[in-house]
Amino acid sequence: MSGRLPDPDDSGIMRWMRLEVGKINKEIVAERKTLSQLLKEEIPSSKTKGGNEHLFDKKVLTLLEEQLPAELHGKLRLPILFFLDNRVTDSSFLNDETAARSLQILGELSKFRSFSKGRLWVGKSIAYSIMRKYPIVVQIVMG
Repeated sequence: MSGRLPDPDDSGIMRWMRLEVGKINKEIVAERKTLSQLLKEEIPSSKTKGGNEHLFDKKVLTLLEEQLPAELHGKLRLPILFFLDNRVTDSSFLNDETAARSLQILGELSKFRSFSKGRLWVGKSIAYSIMRKYPIVVQIVMG
């Protein structure tokens, strides 16, 4: 439990939904490492918020190493996180400019997309397509 008292104006369904979202988000990596750090590891991995091991695919990491400029290897933190906001039903956002720049270089996002108020919004379908193309290095965070 979080230790906070339930909001009397909050519906039971909303409290339940927050609990379930919390369970889902336990598989999100807690401490993201850079591409260069992960490439140095024999078995590249990070811990999730739930304490499990999140293993990265060396092939996907090598692909990123080959396709991204060396200057980004020490800046790009993985996994790349797309955030869902339950108030915006058809879109997700990135809040990491290095991740956005990397996805633009890879041709996954248009170079014409830009940040507004610290976020770069993309359709959920685009985020899920990127996640399928680069498995294990992209995660969707539910909010």
